[in-house]
Amino acid sequence: MFDAQFWTFAGLAALLIVTPGPDTLLVLKNSISGGRATGLHTVWGIAVGTYVHALASALGLSLILMQSSRAFTVVKWAGAVYLIWLGIQSLWSGFRGETEADLGESAEAGKRKFARSGFIQGFMNNILNPKVAVFYLAVLPQFVSPGQSVLGRSLFLATLYVVMGIIWLSAVSAAAAQAKTVFSRRGLRRAVSGLAGLALVGFGVKLATERNP
Repeated sequence: MFDAQFWTFAGLAALLIVTPGPDTLLVLKNSISGGRATGLHTVWGIAVGTYVHALASALGLSLILMQSSRAFTVVKWAGAVYLIWLGIQSLWSGFRGETEADLGESAEAGKRKFARSGFIQGFMNNILNPKVAVFYLAVLPQFVSPGQSVLGRSLFLATLYVVMGIIWLSAVSAAAAQAKTVFSRRGLRRAVSGLAGLALVGFGVKLATERNP
């Protein structure tokens, strides 16, 4: 189980996980604007979305997506539109200055709304990203040795990837939430939301313009 292939995959997974992308940006944005609870809910949404892709890949469902150019394009565009929508939302929130900090300590309903929104955003950000399916279909089979259960080994490696992602993104969320005091000034918070929004829009445009595999 813990053979050379395992450690090679773990190293590759670590490199991919710490490379900044839409997930990291979303966790940073939500942790700064909504606090640690919202950031952690975003992390768990990302983890669930990622694992759904892993299950689909292990069961062969992702192969259908990869073999159908139309299906892949539909999912790709849906993911791109969602990223752009998140970016516009962030830009609008920055313009309005809406954050958990503005709700007050007694506004528990508002805090729960931010947290639920974080989970949904994290989940949708992954489930609508066909590049996650491409990763599992292209990479995982290379780490399954002859004689090993393809389903069992794939799910084991996928679980490792998701757990490593949770650990890293939770640390990112904690650091960002801790730095909220630095962003206590409304103008600075708005600037961060605006920059995050522009970056999310950029990721969406990049996804939309990428060629199908």
